[in-house]
Amino acid sequence: MQITAIETLQWAEYPRLMVVRVHTDSGIIGLGETVDKIPGAKGALHGTVAPLVLGQNPLDIEGLWRFVMDNIMYHGYAGAEVRALSALEIALWDILGKHYHAPLYHLLGGKVRDHIPTYNTCIGFGAVQDYQAWHTDAGALAQSLLADSIRAMKIWPFDKYSEASQGQYISLADVEDGLRPVKQIRDAVGNAMEIGIECHFRWNRASMERIAKALEPHHIMFVEDVMAPVYPEEIKAFSAKTSIPVVGSELLLTRWQIRDWLQKGISQIAMTDPVWNGGIGETRRIANLAEAYGIPVVLHNVAGPICHAVCMHLGAHIPNLFFVESVRAFYKTYFPVMSDYAPIVHDGGFTIKEGDGLGVTLNEVMLTRPDLTREVSSGEGLAVGRRAMGDHWAVENIR
Repeated sequence: MQITAIETLQWAEYPRLMVVRVHTDSGIIGLGETVDKIPGAKGALHGTVAPLVLGQNPLDIEGLWRFVMDNIMYHGYAGAEVRALSALEIALWDILGKHYHAPLYHLLGGKVRDHIPTYNTCIGFGAVQDYQAWHTDAGALAQSLLADSIRAMKIWPFDKYSEASQGQYISLADVEDGLRPVKQIRDAVGNAMEIGIECHFRWNRASMERIAKALEPHHIMFVEDVMAPVYPEEIKAFSAKTSIPVVGSELLLTRWQIRDWLQKGISQIAMTDPVWNGGIGETRRIANLAEAYGIPVVLHNVAGPICHAVCMHLGAHIPNLFFVESVRAFYKTYFPVMSDYAPIVHDGGFTIKEGDGLGVTLNEVMLTRPDLTREVSSGEGLAVGRRAMGDHWAVENIR
C-alpha cells in the first residue's frame, strides 16, 4: 500500500479547523485533523511533510513519524510542523484500522474503561451559546449542563481583567467580580457541579496567588495554564501556595517538551492535545511518561469530530486519564453537520463510537459545499523508502 495524495479541507464556517484526508492506492482514505493557526499547519503539511511521505507505506506509522520528525527537528519542530504531523499521523492510524477492520482502541491494546469522563469547556457556537450563558447566569448554565448529564464545567472569569496591566496586577474588586459566576454556580447547584478555571496564562504568579486564594473556598477542581509553560519554576512555586490542583499544559508539544515538566513536578495534572502534540502515538507516550510519575492526564479537545473521536479512543485506553475536555457547543451543532458522529453524554461522560479506525465518516455534502477550500499534494514524493536523513546538507536531502 502507498500514500498517493494528501488533501486538506477547510470550510469558511469553521475557520479554526483543518481536516486532512490521506489517500492510498488501495482506495482507503484516512481522516486527520488539527485546529487553530491553520495557515501555518497547512503550509507545513503541503510544503514540508507531504513530499516526505508521498509514495510511502501508510501502515509504517512509526517509521514515517520518525522520518518526518528527523527532518523538522532541524529548524525548530514544535509549532506548525508538529501540528501538521499530528493531523497526518492521526489519518495513518485511521487507515491502519480500516485496513485491519479494527477500532483504534484495539490497535492501541484495548480499553481500561468503557466510560470516558468529560468536562464541558463553555464556548459558544451556533444555537448553543454556553460562553454567553456563563457571563449572563452561570448558575442557570450549570443547571442546563446537569440536565445534559454533564457534571463538570470550565470557565475563565478572570481573563478580561488582565489586559489593563498586561497580567501584572489584579485588584481585589476585579477578583471579586471574577468570582461572580463561580458563586452563581455554587448557589444554583451546590457541589453537584465540578468547576475548572482556565487562566490562559494571562497572569504573573503574584496575581495568580491572589486569584487562587479567593477561589479556594469554592472547591475548585483545577486551575489550568496559570502561567505560560516557559516559566515552569514559577508555576511550581505557585502550585505550592494553593490547595487547588494545577493543570498544564497543552502548549507542551511532544514527549521531549513535557519531560522536564514531569521530572520537576511542575503540576499535579498534565494536559496534552493529540492534534497538536505529534498525534495518537505521541499522546500515548506522554501519558505513559506521566503515569511513571504518578500524574493523571487531561486530553485537550476543542476541535472537531475527528479530534473528539481520537480522544475517546485514547481516553478509553490510557490508564491514568483524569478527564477528556469537550465542547457541548461543538458536538451538538456542527459535528453532525460535518460527519456521522454526534456524541451524547451519559452519566458525566462518553462512550466510544464503534467502527474501523476512528469510526468517523465525513458527510458527503462536506466535499461539495461552496465554502470549501481544498488543496491536494500528490505524486511520487521525494523520499520513498527513506527512514532517516543522514547528511542533511547533501544536495538530495535539502528541504
